[in-house]
Amino acid sequence: MAKVTFATDLCKGCGLCVTACPRGIITLSREKINQKGHSPAEVTDGSKCIGCAFCATMCPDCVITVEK
Repeated sequence: MAKVTFATDLCKGCGLCVTACPRGIITLSREKINQKGHSPAEVTDGSKCIGCAFCATMCPDCVITVEK
């Protein structure tokens, strides 16, 4: 099973990872705000992650790490 982690304090909430995820398991948080005042991305169901790393590839700030 793959593990996706976000450097949430560096995420600017652009949403590119949300659209890149083929499984639709990444969303922008509705409850959290990071240090920069943005809603960071988060994984809703990590068990559905296939480890494709499309999210990490699309992230312009390189805040996403995918481990298999």
